[in-house]
Amino acid sequence: MNEHDILQQLLPLLEDNGITIRNEPLAGSGGGLCTVKDKKIFFVDTHASSGDNAALAAQAVNKMIDIESVYLRPEVRQFVEKYK
Repeated sequence: MNEHDILQQLLPLLEDNGITIRNEPLAGSGGGLCTVKDKKIFFVDTHASSGDNAALAAQAVNKMIDIESVYLRPEVRQFVEKYK
């Protein structure tokens, strides 16, 4: 499973937990989880690589979700745990 596939697994997980996903061109150096007016938003930088976005998504999952309480494919779980 490549980093693009992992990102595609993590984004719905974030959405299912109340986090809004926004795809924005942020010059390849932005993205990640933030709070705006008490609402959690995860920005996917459309100019960044899938690997960079997947790493930021994994960090957001670790911060916002108890991964022991959800099913993750083994490859995805291993990737998320790498970014704890």
